[in-house]
Amino acid sequence: MPVIEIEHLTKDYGHHRGIFDVSFNVEKGDVYGFLGPNGAGKTTTIRHIMGFSRPQQGHTLVNGRRSWDHAADIQKELGYLPGEIALPESLTGTQFIKMMAELRGITDMTYTQSLVKKFALDPSGSLKRMSLGMKRKLAIVTAFMHDPAVLVLDEPTSGLDPMMQALFIEFIKEQKAKGKTILISSHIFSEIDATCDKISIIKDGRLISSFVADDLRHQESKTYEIEFKSEVAFQRFELEVKAEPELEVLSLTPSKRQTILRIRDTDINRFISFIADYDMKFFSEIKFTLEDYFMKFYDRNTSLKEGE
Repeated sequence: MPVIEIEHLTKDYGHHRGIFDVSFNVEKGDVYGFLGPNGAGKTTTIRHIMGFSRPQQGHTLVNGRRSWDHAADIQKELGYLPGEIALPESLTGTQFIKMMAELRGITDMTYTQSLVKKFALDPSGSLKRMSLGMKRKLAIVTAFMHDPAVLVLDEPTSGLDPMMQALFIEFIKEQKAKGKTILISSHIFSEIDATCDKISIIKDGRLISSFVADDLRHQESKTYEIEFKSEVAFQRFELEVKAEPELEVLSLTPSKRQTILRIRDTDINRFISFIADYDMKFFSEIKFTLEDYFMKFYDRNTSLKEGE
């Protein structure tokens, strides 16, 4: 049975805003990536998983329990990192950590202190005066302090500097190795690509693709860019490649003597044999990335950091 189940989840706020018939499952021990720009519906979905919102249609379950009906129990057991951090400004970070420990029944603070050290958190200051990055670190510590088996992380590295983002990615890999079940909502490709077993892409409140990450990483075909040393070599290639049906020519640029080709892995030896007869200036593989795949569904002019 999946740890997190989202079945035909719908919440229509009107004017094409909301989420519509969203369905996906997060299996035990998986890290699941939920990818899309701000405003696409990621946070709305997560609010339903946490039991903060009641669905109009469909349902969400965590460990077999409906989120709306068992919200308090789910929230107590789960590790949750919200996308927007709202903390009680009258407290210091140390007081907030103590409050959360009491709420979770934590008496041994050894693990919590190790998290404070790992993320270079100084909790002594007032929450009101803390930077966004420090607040994010505090939220990470309190989300993980009870060592939960299930984690729901909404834009977890927002506000962190690049070094701390890299540290967080390594931390997620460590949690995955321990068998944790993790849902990560993000608009950061590197974060999703580095950690996730499965990925869903959401656009305008609807899932547009769900896939196994390794299937994308290990494509059955490869793309190469070649620049020839001379115009003569380029022209000969342009003529002779027509007799090679297994080579898919994606582009020819005579002014630069360049071509881009796609070839299936099963035909790679034939391709190398064919191309070895040409004088080339360079020959390199163009890696197909998660971002490339994502941009098949999104206009490249659309910023992933657009506001809600």
